[in-house]
Amino acid sequence: MNAAIRVEHLAHRYGRRFIYQDLSFAVPEGKVVALLGKNGVGKTTLIRLLMGFLRPSAGQCRVLGEPSHALSPATRARIGLLFEGHLAYDFMSIAQIERFYRPFYRRWRRELYYDLVDRLGLSHDHKIGNMSCGQRSQVVLGLIFAQDPDLMILDDYSMGLDAGYRRLFLDYLRRFLDEGGKTVFVTSHVVQDMEALVDEVIFLQRGGAVKQLPLVEFRRQFRCFGFRVDGNAPPQADGLIENVDLHGRAPCLYTFAEPAQLAAHLETHWPQVRLGDEQPLTLEDAFIGLTGKY
Repeated sequence: MNAAIRVEHLAHRYGRRFIYQDLSFAVPEGKVVALLGKNGVGKTTLIRLLMGFLRPSAGQCRVLGEPSHALSPATRARIGLLFEGHLAYDFMSIAQIERFYRPFYRRWRRELYYDLVDRLGLSHDHKIGNMSCGQRSQVVLGLIFAQDPDLMILDDYSMGLDAGYRRLFLDYLRRFLDEGGKTVFVTSHVVQDMEALVDEVIFLQRGGAVKQLPLVEFRRQFRCFGFRVDGNAPPQADGLIENVDLHGRAPCLYTFAEPAQLAAHLETHWPQVRLGDEQPLTLEDAFIGLTGKY
């Protein structure tokens, strides 16, 4: 399968501090892929690199087949980009900003913009500067749909949206994806939204460590177990144990291992640990279990 986005051996740093070192992954065409990670791991920086707003210290990014630092105008027109912050031209009205964007996109679909924005119940001459954060978000998302992009890159689309508008956006996005031939690369702090939307997940950790797998496989393979300790030496993350949480009501450990494999590992390396029952996990629970609470 062709890749809409391909990142190979990427390194980037600010001063002496590396954000990533040897980061590699691919976003297959026609898939919805979520980039998940805690604040500060470099999700927004990665999007700046993908769009050519920054150049990496080493390695390369290719977007729709072109180097990210040399995207042609024709290729940029195939990308619907949402940056964290939902920036728009505040002095324009709902109608003016649609007319402003329209000439830049050959496949502009005016009806998609107004179908979404008209749900705000505002007149078309309403100024964007007089809107709430959530209303501005709706305008920007409407502009992205109207572009009819082959690739959407959405950095925290949920910012400013209440639960109802967030659900509305997801309904529109699913309908858009049903047309076929669309790829979405998305970040969000609202992890539960990802469950019904995403095909694959990429977990980005500090320093650029990355784990990518189909969402259904992550939900099937990733496990949480309670435990107790005979003594005062709890287990530590060690490769097979992904994370240990001692801050909840009861201690838990997280792993991709099968129960029998985990039990044998504990007997060999952590004999003071007594494994308890497997605990049910929501997607948000699993995300926190893999990446940690802090």
